[in-house]
Amino acid sequence: MRLWGAVALLAVFTTGCGYHTADHVTQVPENVKTIAIPEFANETTTYKIEQMLTTAVTREFTTRTHYQILNGSAEKPDATLRGTVLSTVETPLTYDTATGRVASVLVVVSMRVSLRDQKGKVLYQNPQYVFREQYEVSQDIPSFFEEDSPAFRRLSVDFARTLVSDILEGF
Repeated sequence: MRLWGAVALLAVFTTGCGYHTADHVTQVPENVKTIAIPEFANETTTYKIEQMLTTAVTREFTTRTHYQILNGSAEKPDATLRGTVLSTVETPLTYDTATGRVASVLVVVSMRVSLRDQKGKVLYQNPQYVFREQYEVSQDIPSFFEEDSPAFRRLSVDFARTLVSDILEGF
């Protein structure tokens, strides 16, 4: 009986969760050591959304990868990551039944991103990133706090994680 328990325990510890990517393919060639991430372009009227997204992506690349990230440096990067915020839409999602006021809002941001090498060859691109984030609207007027900026920051972090994973894993 102990033998079967030991075999079962060994099987649990030697098997993975079942999720992995085949050979962990990457879109980025091995000769790429430096990546420039200039501030994303903003085709919307949403204040500073491009700064939040650029900062989040830069932070994610810095913490998760071995690449040296350049921001407007005089050095010529091996690759450049460019992004454009195409649209931001805030839509009421729920209403307070007692007051008829908006209770929660859904924010939807769409972006275009491309990573190109020095010669302009596309290493990665996605012309249709769409991210959503929900936030609640304060109903208490004296303590009202605008929640859209924190929602955009959360959305920026989610986008950055997804983008870096997509680039590293070749999706």
